[in-house]
Amino acid sequence: MPGLRAPSDYSEEPSRHPALKINAKAPFNAEPPRQALVSSYVTPTEFFYKRSHGPIPVVDDIERYSVSIKGLIEKPKEFFMKDILSLPKYNVTATLQCAGNRRTAMSKTRTVRGVGWDVCALGNAIWGGAKLADVLELVGIPKYTNTTPAGGKFVEFVSVDRCKEENGGPYKASIPLSQATNPEADVLLAYEMNGEILNRDHGYPLRVVVPGVIGARSVKWLDSINIDSQDCKGFFVQKDYKMFPPTVNWDNIDWSTRRPQMDFPVQSAICSLEDVNVGRHGKITVKGYAVSGGGRGIERVDISTDGGKTWKEASRYQKPGIQYVADDEKSDKWAWVLFEADVDVQSNTEIVAKAVDIAANVQPEKVEDIWNLRGILNTSWHRVHVQVRHSSM
Repeated sequence: MPGLRAPSDYSEEPSRHPALKINAKAPFNAEPPRQALVSSYVTPTEFFYKRSHGPIPVVDDIERYSVSIKGLIEKPKEFFMKDILSLPKYNVTATLQCAGNRRTAMSKTRTVRGVGWDVCALGNAIWGGAKLADVLELVGIPKYTNTTPAGGKFVEFVSVDRCKEENGGPYKASIPLSQATNPEADVLLAYEMNGEILNRDHGYPLRVVVPGVIGARSVKWLDSINIDSQDCKGFFVQKDYKMFPPTVNWDNIDWSTRRPQMDFPVQSAICSLEDVNVGRHGKITVKGYAVSGGGRGIERVDISTDGGKTWKEASRYQKPGIQYVADDEKSDKWAWVLFEADVDVQSNTEIVAKAVDIAANVQPEKVEDIWNLRGILNTSWHRVHVQVRHSSM
């Protein structure tokens, strides 16, 4: 498209922080170290996980770049960046999480397909941009619309990138029109991240941010928006990111039997410790994150030092100096909480974390119960092991 192009190879990739753990080089997929992830409530852009399906697009001329909105609407329109920038700007603090977060642990139960993510395929950022509901009003779709007069029920976002899964075509995904036109859903056409212009890895010049939903629906490098009567027919909506039971394998799978995954379930992970840790007996501070989809806050985070037999509640926080209350207007409803608990470890043990959201959804105990062939949504209890080294003195 004019102004924005998708390279055919990886010769024009942006620079990245050297501390990132690279899970795939081409296309580039990487996550930060555990302790770096939870060092601050707002994730620094350089430590926000990188997820791509092809070479990172390049802006050649920002003045020529535009996004078209078309489909089952009365007034198709083309928007240049100056048009988006002229609309009211909103800042939304929201956690984006890859559906494959913690896939590596799930693959230890049975083999799965997909990028091998540890526990850091997520991040919390302050996104700045125009609300999609305001943009859609300019093409004749009022707020809180479920269906357009022409029968449009879904909003499809099309990127400019090139994906092998789409046979070299662009990444695309969709959300219901009712969500897109609801101002309270806070869906953004974002051009800023953490107070700065988006960088290339995260969607420059314009991306979609759909809070509370798996990251696969927040399309980067936006090319066009289509209003359609049906869900997107792209690969990543129809043949990926669907939750199947453990009995389904690659021989008997029928993708049409499951709906595309939207909200992510309640999740938590310990980030102050690795999978296996060796240290002296005594006090250990356990730190990590907890988050739930759909704007559901975190009601509780439980920590166990005996593999889940007994539990201790961790403290939860978001912004410094402000008490976190899950459904309070001062809390960021789309964002994670960080947790902390001091525990006493005297012998070799397994430390476990599990979270509960305000709807009383709780993480499942066993990964075996939620195993699925694509390795998505591993929200089982997070477990780390501590081996105590006793002094010989």
